[in-house]
Amino acid sequence: MKISEFKTAGKLITGAGAINALADEINRLSISSFAVVTDKGVSQAGLFDLLLAKLPFEPTLVIDDIPAEPEVTIIENKVRQLRDTKIDGVIALGGGSAIDAAKVLAATYDYKGSITDLFGENLIKERLLPLIVLPTTAGTGSEVTNIAILADPIEKVKKGIVSHCLLPDVAIVAPELTLSCPKSITAASGVDAFVHALEAFISVNASPITDALAEKAMALIFHSLPHAYRNGENLVAREQMATGSLMAGLAFGNAGVGAVHALAYPLGGRFHLSHGMSNAVMLPHVLRANAPFCADKLFAVSLLLKLCPPDSKKDFAITTLLNAVEKLCSDVGIPRTLREFDIPESVIPQLAEDASKVTRLLRNNPKQLSVDDIENIYRKAY
Repeated sequence: MKISEFKTAGKLITGAGAINALADEINRLSISSFAVVTDKGVSQAGLFDLLLAKLPFEPTLVIDDIPAEPEVTIIENKVRQLRDTKIDGVIALGGGSAIDAAKVLAATYDYKGSITDLFGENLIKERLLPLIVLPTTAGTGSEVTNIAILADPIEKVKKGIVSHCLLPDVAIVAPELTLSCPKSITAASGVDAFVHALEAFISVNASPITDALAEKAMALIFHSLPHAYRNGENLVAREQMATGSLMAGLAFGNAGVGAVHALAYPLGGRFHLSHGMSNAVMLPHVLRANAPFCADKLFAVSLLLKLCPPDSKKDFAITTLLNAVEKLCSDVGIPRTLREFDIPESVIPQLAEDASKVTRLLRNNPKQLSVDDIENIYRKAY
C-alpha cells in the first residue's frame, strides 16, 4: 500500500436535522460577525429563511447572487465587499458554485493579489476566516474538498484552485436542505456525484480508503438517484443521495478525478454548460475509452451494482455497466449528445486542445490521453 494523505473538512455533521447544530458551531468557532454566501435559487426556495431561523444572530452581510458558474471577476468583487464589511466568519448555503465561491472568499479575505494567480495547487498558504458550509444539492462534494472551480472568462475554461485552506471548518449535510432541489439539478448533480465516485475508484491515486468510500457512494447514488429524481420529497432517497455525494466527495477529494472532468471543463468555460451536466454527458464516452485500462475496477463496479451474476465474463460485465450508466443518465433526463446542447461540431478541435491542458486531472486518469484521443472522445459524444 503506497503512502497517501486523507483530507476533509474539520468536522462533518450529517443526517436529518443536522442544521440544528449550526448555532453551536458558530459559537464554537467564536464567530461574531459573518457573511452568508448563497444564490437566488436558494433564497427563492425558502432555504435562506430556514437558515436564518437557525442562526444565533443576524448575518452582517448577505451575498445572495452567486451565479451558477462564477467567474473570477465576480469573486474579486465579492472579496472587496467582504473586506469593507469587516467580518470574522463565512457561512455558505447552496450548491457547488456557492460553496466554491465561499471557500475562495474566506481564503482570500486578506490576499492582495489577483485571484487568477491562485489557479493551481497549494498557492494559498493560510485562511483567516472560519468557514461553515451547508450544501443544498447532492452532487458536488465541495463541502469536503480542498478544491474550488471558477470560470476564467479570458481563456474560456474552468480552472481549479487547490489548497488545504479551502477545506471548511465544518460541513453540515442535512438532507432536508435538498428537498426543494429542482429535477434538472437533482439529475445533473446526482450524476456528477456518481462520476466523482467512479473516477475516484479508477484513479491511479486510489487507495483502499478512497475505494471503500467510492464503492459505497456508487451503490447509494446508482440506486437512489432515480427515486430522488422522480419524487423530490422522498426523504429516504434524498438522505441516501446526500450521504452518497458526501462519500464521493471524500473519495475524489483524495484520489482525484480524471478525464470526464477534464473534458467537461471546456464545455462549461466556452458554452456555460453546468458542471454536473457537462460531466454527465461526457461520462459514458470517456468510460468507453478508459475501459481497457481499468477493466478489473469496472468489473468490480458491475458486480457491486448487481448488474450481472458474479460468474459473468469480464467483458460482458463491463459492457453491462457501460449500458447501465447510459440508461441511468437517460432515466434522469440527461441529453446523450453534445449536439443536443447546440454545441457546433466545428469547435471540437478547440475543445480537445483546451481539455488537454487540464493536466491536474488527466494525470489521474487510467489511460493517458493525447489530444487526438480527446478529440475522438468528443466526436463520439457529438
